[in-house]
Amino acid sequence: MKFAIIIFPGTSGEEDMLHVISELGHQAEYIWHNEDSLDAFDAVILPGGASYGNYLRSGSMAAKANIIQALHKANTAGKPILGVGNGFQILTEAGILPGSFLPNTGMKFLCQPTQIKVENNKTIFTSKYNPGQTVNFPIAHADGNYYCDEATLSELENNNQIIFTYQQNPNGSLKNIAGITNKAGNILGLMPHPERSADELLGSEDGLALFKSIVESI
Repeated sequence: MKFAIIIFPGTSGEEDMLHVISELGHQAEYIWHNEDSLDAFDAVILPGGASYGNYLRSGSMAAKANIIQALHKANTAGKPILGVGNGFQILTEAGILPGSFLPNTGMKFLCQPTQIKVENNKTIFTSKYNPGQTVNFPIAHADGNYYCDEATLSELENNNQIIFTYQQNPNGSLKNIAGITNKAGNILGLMPHPERSADELLGSEDGLALFKSIVESI
């Protein structure tokens, strides 16, 4: 299985993603933002960081990059797409996932362990978790406050697209939302970082099941 890890100027989480995929015995390749094809890959990852320095709005400039059209094509093909942290912000800015992000309610950058709950384990990203399981993923963001309008929220709730929620909301996200999927279920946007919780050396292996779930789905 081969993963594409998309890199923008300011991306900083690519090596963590590459390490996890490699440890699982699969291939991963860095893809620069100006490329125009993802056809050679089975799954796509948008890692965290601060693309373009989060200038204007987190993820907004990256959402205009050349690779985004290839990302739309990968979505149409039903390939698994994972956006973590800034990757989640890029997916919303590109209109691939609904909603948007506001600054954290405390107006401070937060970097800390976070308990989140698995709300839906019937997805290609969460099949290795138990329903209602609490996992420990760290967060690292200044604009992690997820927001959407009432109609979008109702749709997310009715379609079981809210996949992860914060146990103790650190940033003010609407309905404690930490991660959502698209309607088709092949795209996950997640603010906490499972790749930083995938090794005992980091204090937790809770994130490993997410990547194993993706691999098993393919």
